[in-house]
Amino acid sequence: MTRPWRWLLRVIGVRRGASQVDLTDDGRLVATFGRLSVETRLDNVGSYLVTGPYRWWKAIGPRGSLADRGFTFGSSTHGGVCLRFVEPVSSGYVPGGRMESLTVTVDDPDRLARALDERAIEGRDERRG
Repeated sequence: MTRPWRWLLRVIGVRRGASQVDLTDDGRLVATFGRLSVETRLDNVGSYLVTGPYRWWKAIGPRGSLADRGFTFGSSTHGGVCLRFVEPVSSGYVPGGRMESLTVTVDDPDRLARALDERAIEGRDERRG
């Protein structure tokens, strides 16, 4: 979590250990953000994009997108990884209840990208700056 936003994120339950992305040994992706979570089979992640940096008002906190039926778990502005799903994931977080992508602003986007690469998930880097 980026320091300036830590206080705001704590209000909504986001703390170290409650904001993370796990790629499990049994083939699942589990992303948690305070009391919110998204879980899917890892083979349902069709591709990813490394993106950022972001403006704070577009990145901090949980947020949905009407444009692409995606969702963001945002805890920093320096960068993140957009995970695109093969089959939409059931979710109460987006209109229509089906999430097509999830962006996570992890501490080390490159590390998550390497872990996804190791699992043969295709990705690319679209960072600005």
